[in-house]
Amino acid sequence: MKSARLLSIVLLLQTRGRVPAAELAERLEVSARTVYRDVEALSAAGVPVYAERGRHGGIALLPGFRTDVTGMTTDEARALFILAAQGAHSALGLDDALRSALRKVMAALPAPHRPAAELTGRRILVDPDKWRPRPSSSATTAPDGTPSGRGPAEDLDMLHSAVFTDLRLRIRYRHSGETRPRTYTVDPYGLVAKAGTWYLVADRRGRPQLFRADRVVSATLTEVPVRRRAGVELAAVWQQLRRQVEDRPAEVRVTARIRRERLDLAVRILGGALTGPPRTGDGDGAGDGDGSGGGVRDGSGDGGWATLDLAYPVLPAVRQLLQFGDSLEVLAPPAARRVMAEAAAAVTAVYAADAADAPSP
Repeated sequence: MKSARLLSIVLLLQTRGRVPAAELAERLEVSARTVYRDVEALSAAGVPVYAERGRHGGIALLPGFRTDVTGMTTDEARALFILAAQGAHSALGLDDALRSALRKVMAALPAPHRPAAELTGRRILVDPDKWRPRPSSSATTAPDGTPSGRGPAEDLDMLHSAVFTDLRLRIRYRHSGETRPRTYTVDPYGLVAKAGTWYLVADRRGRPQLFRADRVVSATLTEVPVRRRAGVELAAVWQQLRRQVEDRPAEVRVTARIRRERLDLAVRILGGALTGPPRTGDGDGAGDGDGSGGGVRDGSGDGGWATLDLAYPVLPAVRQLLQFGDSLEVLAPPAARRVMAEAAAAVTAVYAADAADAPSP
């Protein structure tokens, strides 16, 4: 739209000072002739804009002229106030600068847009960091044990609307490992985008709970007003839930050995499960390498292997190690070896018929 382009020209000149017409045309994806016509329209509307000819010429505003952002739409204003999780800016020492910038933008917003912008900052939160690696999964695994980065939820629009309407929400939600959804009535605090995956943060029966958005089968607004805990905001509830997810204790200690040529890959994938650096036997105190030690072979004594110390919250989680095939062997505890053997046998059974039909070499 021409009005949006005119505003863009004013904001660019306000930020950059003198700008060549060719550069404006390139940025706005129009011709230089269109830019000059837009400048004439701005001048006719009372904006003190002028053009200078010559090698160092360009289009500029008279010194001291400023405009507010009254050309903003409600959605544009809300987009600016989506709250970044604590730490996203503090890592760069920009917390105070961010707060100051948002205050200035809020003051410059048209009055009708301010309530929506302020509410957005309380209902939508973006946490760009990955989940802190947990022993139950690799660094890219979400708290419910499923890979992150899946597509958006069918009802994300409904969830988005629900957090702004201040009404209770009825959802049908499928938990990890279950095929049938359960129905819950919740009091939503807001939505959180964590490392590319959306979550609904809500109270259920007065207690905070995290719902992964792409597991919400359906969502329906009720006519009952939301019942949030007094004085509690989204950011505080999110911090509490995130700590609960990331600080779960590991209960199963596992020792494994892996071929050295696969060690770098294993460290990248298993980083969250490793309790210490790999032991390669190169002067790292990994043992005497004689293969003794209560029936556990310490791979660090073998030049072709390295030893890994891992921790998992539950025993079945060790099946994660199957992805390394015969390049990795679980050494201890015996229960973990049994889990691996049973899982490997189940996989073998799936392909047994194909192996039987394969021609002999």
